[in-house]
Amino acid sequence: MSKVTVTLNGREFTIGCEDGQEAYLRELAGQLDQRVGGIVEQVGQIGDVRLLLMAALMLIDEQKDAERRVEALEGHIERLRHERHGAASLQAEERQRMVSCLIDVAERLEAFATDLEGEPPAQSDTDDAAGAHLADARA
Repeated sequence: MSKVTVTLNGREFTIGCEDGQEAYLRELAGQLDQRVGGIVEQVGQIGDVRLLLMAALMLIDEQKDAERRVEALEGHIERLRHERHGAASLQAEERQRMVSCLIDVAERLEAFATDLEGEPPAQSDTDDAAGAHLADARA
C-alpha cells in the first residue's frame, strides 16, 4: 500500500492508497481542492469540516443530477427501441402484403399465359380478306 500527500485548503494530508493509484488520487484531491477553493471565495474560511461538508453536498447534488439525466436518456433509448420495433413490425406487414400482391399478379400472368397457349392464334380480318382473295383468284 502506498501513501500520497495531498493539499486541501492549504493544508497537507497523507492518505493511503493502492499501488498504482497515486496519480489518480492526486488528481481527485486536486479537483476537490479546487471545489473547496471556490467555496472559500464565496463564503470565506468557515472551517475545514464545513468546507468539506459543503463540497461533498455539492458533489452529491451533481451526481444526483447526472443520475437523473442518465435515467432520462435510458428512458428515451427505451422509447426509441419500442418505436423501432413497431416500425419493424409495420414494415414486415407491408412486406407481406407486397409479397401477396406479387403472388397474385404472378398467378394471373400464369393463367393468362396458359389461356394464350391453349387457344389457336386468332385470325385478323385482314388475314380473312386475303384468304378470300386467294380463293377467288384460284377459282
